[in-house]
Amino acid sequence: MASVTFKGNPVTLLGNEVKVGDQAPDFKVLANDLSEVTLQDSKGQVRLISVVPSLDTGVCDAQTRRFNEEAANLDNVKILTVSVDLPFAQKRWCGAAGIDNVQTLSDHRELSFGEAFGVAIKELRLLARAVFVVDSNDKVTYVEYVSEATDHPDYEAAVEAAQQAN
Repeated sequence: MASVTFKGNPVTLLGNEVKVGDQAPDFKVLANDLSEVTLQDSKGQVRLISVVPSLDTGVCDAQTRRFNEEAANLDNVKILTVSVDLPFAQKRWCGAAGIDNVQTLSDHRELSFGEAFGVAIKELRLLARAVFVVDSNDKVTYVEYVSEATDHPDYEAAVEAAQQAN
């Protein structure tokens, strides 16, 4: 498993670590309207999946805004942001932040995404910061588990991977 710390303290990640070349595992999360969303709902598209602990924190806010801006330059790439924030909180945050190019998804109910992608933090019931790119055939082409959950991911590498997966 990936080695991750949260504010300098080691945490335990639940689930299976995903690696480049793996078939992306399916998951069941909630959209802001409480409808269920799975990986298969976006089959045939390249997906950049941005994982954050909570949209209401500085780095998570910045990460989601950055990928929202990058979406304008990414043709045929769907950007998903997954956190355990409640769907209502995600909707409120997106409205206040003017986020309209990223789909926010909530893993609060089952930690289905967190366990499928190995980012569920056992001690905090949050998701570790990570970025995944999944191509149109559901193959994982890019993985970054951010080693310190309060640090930023490598935005440029993730965007480049999404462009190359197209």
